[in-house]
Amino acid sequence: MNKQFISRNLAIVIAIALLISTLALAGCTANTKPETVVKFADAGWDSIQLHNAIAAYVVQNGYGLQTEQITGTTPITWKALTENELQIYMEVWSENISSYQDDVTSGLIKEVSVNFDDNAQGLYVPRYVIEGDAERGIPALAPDLKTVEDLAKYSDVFADSEEPAKGRMYGAVSGWEVDKILNNKYYAYGLDKTFNYFQPGSDAALASSLVAAYEKGEPWVGYYWEPTWISGQYELVLLEDKPYTSVEDMNAGLTEFPANRVTICVNPKFAEENPDVVTFLSKYQTSSALTAEALSVMNSEKIDASQAAIWFLKNHDDLLKAWVTDDKVYQKITKALAAEK
Repeated sequence: MNKQFISRNLAIVIAIALLISTLALAGCTANTKPETVVKFADAGWDSIQLHNAIAAYVVQNGYGLQTEQITGTTPITWKALTENELQIYMEVWSENISSYQDDVTSGLIKEVSVNFDDNAQGLYVPRYVIEGDAERGIPALAPDLKTVEDLAKYSDVFADSEEPAKGRMYGAVSGWEVDKILNNKYYAYGLDKTFNYFQPGSDAALASSLVAAYEKGEPWVGYYWEPTWISGQYELVLLEDKPYTSVEDMNAGLTEFPANRVTICVNPKFAEENPDVVTFLSKYQTSSALTAEALSVMNSEKIDASQAAIWFLKNHDDLLKAWVTDDKVYQKITKALAAEK
């Protein structure tokens, strides 16, 4: 009898405990809103990682949302944005995405701002090649060099160490779309007669060749673009080219590269659910110079994008005020920045 009594009461106690536990969990589920994680597109280059970090700091500290960066190629991250697997794309090189205008027009994507549109790409030389540098004891080796076509007169200045009778022009990395255009330009301007077109194995190799030449004060000519940490740290000159006329002429190597309209886009559903964040993003605007400045600090100080974002926001309070017009939100962000070491 005693054993049966104990068993019966133990079963009742367990049943009551389970009921209480179930009710408690049900109450939590009913009253607790799942934490929102805003996912930023990271297409792999340093400037998009910088802008992601700046915007993420504002979103986290000003609007109380958690953030995450998801890495992938441009086609993959763009598709993920259309499907709301990613919510924010801080640096969309719009002319490089063939479906961009259709996706915006159809409502798959919402364009909210132009981050910057003063970027550039083409053939560059260090400024000292044209103007010299008295402090470094570097004479002006090509004082009349202004255009891509002018290069034909200065092949001896950019002599190829492996074939000194010709100059060396650094092209883009094999497989990049721009490499085809530069190769067309090389032949269109007859540079093949006096220059070798050299393809570096990677973007790191291209950057290394430029940095090594610049540090030694040696001549260098080749493809580069901005904004990058290199354009922020070194004085380079973009050689002039014929004015842009059409995509066809540009692809044939006959004209300059036009500035790319670099936008900020979000998923439409995210925009509906987070109007305050989208208002902030709609006011977010920088420039190639500002971006290059921050990237240069990243490189010289050996800091990551998150640390560079803090540096940027501390040193550009005027921009933060322009982006965040809600004073309470602005105060939250500045308070968080003041606590950063």
